[in-house]
Amino acid sequence: MRPRHLGLKFLKPFIVPIIAMNAMISLSSCNTIYRSESKDQYQYRETPLPQHIQQPLPARDPAQTGAIAQAVQKVRPSVVGISTTHVQEDSYGFEPESVIEGVGSGFIVSSDGYILTNDHVAVSTEAEIAVILHNGDEVEGRVLWTDPTLDLAIIKVNASNLPAAELGDSSQLIVGDPAIAIGTPLGLQFQHTTTAGIISALDRTVEVGTERGQNFMEDLIQTDASINPGNSGGPLVDINGQIIGINTVKVVSAEGIGFAIPINVAKPVIQHFLEEGEFITPYIGVVGYDKAIAHYYKQTDNLVDGVYVVNIDPRGPAYQCGIRTDDIITQVDGKPVTKMLELRTAIYSYHVGDTIKVVVMRDDREMEFTMKLAQSPVPTAR
Repeated sequence: MRPRHLGLKFLKPFIVPIIAMNAMISLSSCNTIYRSESKDQYQYRETPLPQHIQQPLPARDPAQTGAIAQAVQKVRPSVVGISTTHVQEDSYGFEPESVIEGVGSGFIVSSDGYILTNDHVAVSTEAEIAVILHNGDEVEGRVLWTDPTLDLAIIKVNASNLPAAELGDSSQLIVGDPAIAIGTPLGLQFQHTTTAGIISALDRTVEVGTERGQNFMEDLIQTDASINPGNSGGPLVDINGQIIGINTVKVVSAEGIGFAIPINVAKPVIQHFLEEGEFITPYIGVVGYDKAIAHYYKQTDNLVDGVYVVNIDPRGPAYQCGIRTDDIITQVDGKPVTKMLELRTAIYSYHVGDTIKVVVMRDDREMEFTMKLAQSPVPTAR
């Protein structure tokens, strides 16, 4: 989304200025808007382009179509534009209210209307959200869940028969793999813009300036596929047409450096919604780094795989069960965790109130704790 196109500050060694970009979006009046509170559920169907703007496909052997083109054609129908309008008030009461409009991207993860996007695209509870589908129709959406620390949100539209995307496995990525970004850069007139590149790096950690303050985003995918304002929330796609990430931010002072959230961190959240219709975010109350980042702080090579606890909420489940700063979390219910992404994915597969076993290393000793998951104190549903 355009207001989110922010500068980044790497942990080490780069510092990039934070820049906020705002934009006003003008929507076409010829698309139909289907209100979600209507008793009639919207039925999706592809609508052919008007005759005067149809572009006939070239006659050629399908075998001549490149792999990137095939991947794009596979996933493109599931990519949506997201337009938001919300009223911003001056907290001091000196300035009049202002109406802010923005545009971002997202993609459909189920045929009955669940859409994954960024938290900063969803904006706020009061925002009016219009989802622009591949066929040009607009459907009103509502935010079901959002997590500002992950910059992820789930939007729901009252629709059926939607073209859902196929999710890939971000844990299988290697540097050099092809990467395709699809989204709505610079405004809805550029909807479904496609750019291609490669996976430039994995497991990146960046610090992002947001309206809620500074936020560390970890285990990100770095790509040189062009990501511009409005691409936020759109998919990063592999050569098989499977979604491997959610585009989130780029470095504004450099070309070819953009970041995406690995799709695997969102899979447990999506699964909860598909099976239960809701997701209440479990919370353990730790901030941690993986071994690679911990190396910068501890200045030693004698480190083990795991999540190094650098900060802990004294009111949270982790502290209450006995875990402390400088502990290294290595397992959750018998499954190894080596970075925050794996820890979050493991925790998000459970429910608030569930009891789990957590193994940590402390002073070269392995210790096991029983932890009861709590509800996140950060509002994650609006």
